[in-house]
Amino acid sequence: MRAIHIPQILNAANKTLAIDVAEHLPQLDTLTPVKGELTVAHRGTFLEVSAQAGAIMTLECDRCLQSYNTRIQVNTSEILWLEDTVEEDDVLEKEVELEDLVESLPPNGHFKPDEWLYEQMCLAIPQKQICNADCQGIEITSNPPVQEVDHRWAALSTLKQQLSE
Repeated sequence: MRAIHIPQILNAANKTLAIDVAEHLPQLDTLTPVKGELTVAHRGTFLEVSAQAGAIMTLECDRCLQSYNTRIQVNTSEILWLEDTVEEDDVLEKEVELEDLVESLPPNGHFKPDEWLYEQMCLAIPQKQICNADCQGIEITSNPPVQEVDHRWAALSTLKQQLSE
C-alpha cells in the first residue's frame, strides 16, 4: 500500500477513500494475506480512519508450547488529528499533559495505511496465547529419572556399599 498524501483525500468523493486490502504486511508474519477494507475520511481538522480486516497467524501456546493457527480480526476506527507539531530534538525530558496523548499528522503530510493497519493487527493479537480452552499445559512427571551407573565405576560402587554396611 502506498502512502496517501493527505490533501488528496479532499479531492475524493465525500472526502473519503476506501482501500481494499488483500496483501501480506511486511512486518507481520501471517499465513494468509490480510484481507479487508480500510476507509480514510477527511473531516477538516482530523482524519477518521476505520478498518475491517483479518488474517490467519501461527501462534505458540503459552501453556503447552505447541504451535496453532488462529484468525486475527480487526474491526476498529481511530481519529488522527491534523496539526503541525514542533519537534524539539534537544530536549531530554519533556512533560506531557494527558490531552497531548493523541495521534496527530501534519495537514500536508502523508498517511501510511500499511503502518496503521499493521499497528491495529498487532493490537488484535491475544495477550494470552492459549491453543484451546481445554489445554492442560506441559505434563510434569513426578518420577525422578533413573541414574545409570557407568560400568567403569561399578567396582567402586560395590566397595562403597560394602563400607556402608
